[in-house]
Amino acid sequence: MMRSVNGNTLLRLALVGAAAASLAACASKPKPTYPTQAPPQTQPQAPPRTELPPAAPVTQAPTGALPGSTEDFVVNVGDRVYFDTDSHDVRADATPLLDAQSAWLRRYGAVKVRIEGNADERGTREYNLALGARRANSVRDYLVEKGVTADRISTISFGKEQPIDAGSGEASWDKNRNARTAVVSGAR
Repeated sequence: MMRSVNGNTLLRLALVGAAAASLAACASKPKPTYPTQAPPQTQPQAPPRTELPPAAPVTQAPTGALPGSTEDFVVNVGDRVYFDTDSHDVRADATPLLDAQSAWLRRYGAVKVRIEGNADERGTREYNLALGARRANSVRDYLVEKGVTADRISTISFGKEQPIDAGSGEASWDKNRNARTAVVSGAR
């Protein structure tokens, strides 16, 4: 003998189905990977290094980039400095690059930049967002101290959300602990 399904039973089944669908929708998705691209080499590539990445070469031969352009800034000055683990202090090897950035920005007074603070994958999302913000502000403060007006610089933290090296390990983490100066307007 079959029992008939009443309205309460149907409601319970619908609620259980809705709850299961909600949980399935909230399941974590795989972490996105970001392709890395090596900068163009003008000299033979040196063997891999195990030390922290340098801030950037300061004395490079000028390229064919238009002076005052975004390409000029990236190629001839450098747009990224690196930080030690759990630190937002500007490293000594970063000061020549930041000095070059401030000189370039003073020369091209219409250019506005955004400092993007980044962290490696370790730590919570909240911790890394705060650390990325402190790194971006450290670079901003350095540039302002060197004569770049504060109203031309904005900051943002990407935390661990936009790694330049998707790998996991010390070499990748060294690259991902950085602050990037991005030209946002006013370049030629």
